[in-house]
Amino acid sequence: MSARRNDFPFIAAAATLAAALGVSAAGGPAAAQQRESIRWATSNTGSYGYKVGAVMAPILEAALGKRATVTVQPYPSTTGAMKAAMNGEAEVGYTADVGMRSLYDGEAGFKGFKPARGLLVHTWYAYPMESMMAAPAKTAAQYKCWGDFSGKPVFFTTAGFMNWLNFRRIYKTLGYSFNHLEIDPSTQPDALEQGSIAGAVVYTTAGRSLPTYWRETELRTDFRIVNPCPDEVEKLTAAGLKPAEVNPADAFSKDVGQKTAYGVPIYFAYNVRADMDAETVYKMLNAFYDSRDKLAAADPGFRPLARDFVGVQVGGVSANPDVPVHAGLARFLKEHKAWNDKWKVAGK
Repeated sequence: MSARRNDFPFIAAAATLAAALGVSAAGGPAAAQQRESIRWATSNTGSYGYKVGAVMAPILEAALGKRATVTVQPYPSTTGAMKAAMNGEAEVGYTADVGMRSLYDGEAGFKGFKPARGLLVHTWYAYPMESMMAAPAKTAAQYKCWGDFSGKPVFFTTAGFMNWLNFRRIYKTLGYSFNHLEIDPSTQPDALEQGSIAGAVVYTTAGRSLPTYWRETELRTDFRIVNPCPDEVEKLTAAGLKPAEVNPADAFSKDVGQKTAYGVPIYFAYNVRADMDAETVYKMLNAFYDSRDKLAAADPGFRPLARDFVGVQVGGVSANPDVPVHAGLARFLKEHKAWNDKWKVAGK
């Protein structure tokens, strides 16, 4: 699993935000030796996930005072970062709700995986991506609901990527036939224009940023967003996959045929094992909560978090309600009157 690069302004924002929040990296080697080490495993250095980790690390250090040194460690993939945390090579692991599902189901990169230290549990959900469906403008009138694509050849993004996994679980929930046609993303405009695919999954980060190949698609062909029908929204919501509203004017540079687009969010997370100290996790969450407006001012990817920090956590947990919740997050949600008694606290 891999996070796409659609976040170039974030590089500068990371340093600016750390300064604005009045935090800094740890001191020299002598200081580091006296502190608890919290290793933050992320995806590769070019990813949005890595840059978020780079911003959050000094905020966490500030919240914990002189007790901890936080270091960000990139891995080639999200799966690699998750396994590092579960094997004791890191304390925090970058993931997403779809990755947590694969982990607990023992699928994809986690088939036969036995963690050396323990499984990741729900801890902190940072930002969403929204998975939507698009069709060529000339044939879009044929598609009124997502079910109209059932069994038809669709490019659901690159096989194995998170939005691909997201639509696979969407189709499973709705009982539709998932007919994925793998293509090179750079050829997507031609595939839509020529009709070799009936549609393609498009996704945004925090309702705004498009991946590069979709920007290219905008330039080369016309398409329309096809929203789920009310009965589909009802079924998805009941399964913890409630579609989110996306303002097309914020994400697209041309008309896509909808005043409001609807996409099922993927909640990207930084989760820990159940054995991390509950007080540390609780302080981490409160530090991020208190910094939410400054985070959003530095990068639009944090705007959903700033707008509804608690709701993003609830969304992440609700996507996989059978996965245990870290005791620190459980305390945080209970204090904000957002705890669901059907959820399970890790270790209890």
